[in-house]
Amino acid sequence: MADSTLKKKTTVSLFWSFLDKFGQQILNFASMLILMNIVATEDYGLIGSLAVFVAFSSILIDSGFGRALLNRKNLTESDYSTVFYFNISLSLILYLIFFFAAPLLGNIFHTPAIVNVVRILFLSLVLNALGLIQQTILTKKADFKGLTKVNMLALFIADVVAVAMAILGYGVWALVAQILLYAFFRTTFLWFHSSWRPVSKFSKDSLKAFFAFSNKLLFSSVISTTVNNIYPSLIAIFYPMNQVAYFNQAKKYQDIPFLTLSNTFRSVAMLILSEINEQTKRLKRVVSKIIKSIAFLSFPIGFVMILIAEPTFFLFFKEKWMAAVPYFQILTFAGMLSPFIFIFNELFIAKENSKYFLGIEIVKGVILVLLIILLFPRGIMALAVSWIIYMIISLFISTVLSGRLIRYNFLHFLKDIAPYLITALACTAMSYFVTQKIENTLLLIIFNLIITGTSYILLCKLMKLEMLKEIEDWFKKRKKDKQ
Repeated sequence: MADSTLKKKTTVSLFWSFLDKFGQQILNFASMLILMNIVATEDYGLIGSLAVFVAFSSILIDSGFGRALLNRKNLTESDYSTVFYFNISLSLILYLIFFFAAPLLGNIFHTPAIVNVVRILFLSLVLNALGLIQQTILTKKADFKGLTKVNMLALFIADVVAVAMAILGYGVWALVAQILLYAFFRTTFLWFHSSWRPVSKFSKDSLKAFFAFSNKLLFSSVISTTVNNIYPSLIAIFYPMNQVAYFNQAKKYQDIPFLTLSNTFRSVAMLILSEINEQTKRLKRVVSKIIKSIAFLSFPIGFVMILIAEPTFFLFFKEKWMAAVPYFQILTFAGMLSPFIFIFNELFIAKENSKYFLGIEIVKGVILVLLIILLFPRGIMALAVSWIIYMIISLFISTVLSGRLIRYNFLHFLKDIAPYLITALACTAMSYFVTQKIENTLLLIIFNLIITGTSYILLCKLMKLEMLKEIEDWFKKRKKDKQ
């Protein structure tokens, strides 16, 4: 594929992927604004304590076959159908395990009310498994426009119903309904949008071939997912459910922009990097460009989030959720780094070097366990700090391995991100000192956003930073095309 064609495909894919992820986060944010003011913190704690089990099960059901399907060419109907039947069978088995293990989870978390929640909530595993192949096919076709419509409509319905149930006093069941309805409608719309249907074929050879590719990827994803979601469940064992809620909701809110960035660039990277996986120099250039793009957005967003965290929580959630602010600010430091790690993971997968991916996750898992053992006895705040340390170490390991694969090492990474990091930090610091005397909460938030954003764009322009020039060129081209 020529550079111009690749660039055009990347731009279109990025636009729809970003619209999808950003739109979902906006809807989630809007629904949470209402739900968090109605639903009790303890009810949020119940859902948060189960996060690791839901995430772990979802990864296990996919088994890495989704990525295998994306990477392989000349797939047959038998290949798709084999993976489909495997996904459904495994989801049913896992649901039954959780159904009967629900009382045990109630004992572990010292909360009998969690039993019925588990037995209803985990139906989402089966619902999501029914749509995995359709999602993979649409991604393989780069039909991010179709995925955007499916995801947005399903989420809108789920959020509306959840808010209505919360207003009517259903408490935790409003949150359960939100998750279940999103899974149900998303899968339903995927089936309507995709013409693919399973055929009555099951190939053991196909399954073995996919597993040969995905087994290391599966194990690494299981480790990564467990690590990324273990904190709320760990807190639930030793602390009251409201503490779980404060930590988990803080993590969710700081995740909103960074997950949007991660998933947007990851969706595109998994296609683009796979297409040029044998061209080392070109891979290096593309990875460098993606890293700069993420840095351009991630650092100013992250620093301004830390700056306005306290007035924002007070404005939207009042005193009820103010205990979550310190967790939010600390976790945001780690959140700024997470999109970079996702991109390096996609690089390792694109190069079909799954042993790197698995090796990284094993080492990172061991490091996190050691950090938890060392810092968790000092309290939840220390646990949050351990996440920053973990992310920095993870990023360093990823760049070292990237240096071996495509000669893009830690020094290259620092050179790419440093201008955006320093500029964003300087603009946020300036905004902090300028707005110190503003007492009105809403004005404080608005002025910090305006000052930080404006000064950041101006400084980037003054320094002639690459990514701002890329954006300006893109808008000029769009304007020219319309004329």
